Amino acid sequence: MSTQVAIGEFSRLTHLSVKTLHHYHEVGLLEPASIDTHSGYRRYAIEQVPQAHLIRRLRDLEMPVPQVREVLLAPDEATRDAAIRAHLLRMEDELRRTQSVVASLRTLLSPTTQLAIEYRTIATQPVFTVSDVVAWRDIIDWCDDAFDRVYAAIKAAGARPAGPGGGCYSQEFFSEDDGGDVMVFVPVPHGVRPAPATTGVASQDLPGGRFAVTTHSGTFDDFDRTYGALGSHVAEHHVALPDPIREFYLVGPDTTEDPASQLTEVCWPIADESADTTKEPR
Repeated sequence: MSTQVAIGEFSRLTHLSVKTLHHYHEVGLLEPASIDTHSGYRRYAIEQVPQAHLIRRLRDLEMPVPQVREVLLAPDEATRDAAIRAHLLRMEDELRRTQSVVASLRTLLSPTTQLAIEYRTIATQPVFTVSDVVAWRDIIDWCDDAFDRVYAAIKAAGARPAGPGGGCYSQEFFSEDDGGDVMVFVPVPHGVRPAPATTGVASQDLPGGRFAVTTHSGTFDDFDRTYGALGSHVAEHHVALPDPIREFYLVGPDTTEDPASQLTEVCWPIADESADTTKEPR
């Protein structure tokens, strides 16, 4: 017969408080081996100690109770270990996100640096595109997939990109929770068309125009500061057009560079009111 101990002793064996053990019993994570029908005292089998240790570590890693229950009920070790590894990957992703947000906040608290702004007239250019209505929360994954499709279509057409890829972002993309129109594009040589078997990739002439342009360096965690500075400059000095904001990824989705070294040109559409091409600090 298995050796059993009182809940207080089990608490010492597992470093879990009696209150916590009561809670784990209530939510179905760790059932006592026996409960006295008269006194209600709980007793635990010593074989339950490793299970209690596992629960403690999973909860220390902020694994939700339903997922902990799935781990405990896994039919075999391989299934259990796969669930634990999946949670660890989520934790590592969250850690990276937290580190990025902390770095961005430190940057926000640092003195504002001057933003170099130039003016550029961009000619109409043939491009391969993928378009959709995209929400802000989905934009990174969507762009990764869209660029994969565009570059694959260019290769299938027997061509090479004629310049850096980019994206066009409608006003609704920023203002609406459900997102707005987004289009990724890659310039191609004149006359190139997607192969007949290509689906979801279109070819078109991307309209040209006049833009106020600045370059954002690094990841997108503090991208809003670049947008804020450039957009404020345009609002103060120019007539902003309602056309989509245009971005060019000089180092970006089609590379494997360190994200910290990414360079993104942000192009704000303005009325063609001046031929000035000088750079102005902001």
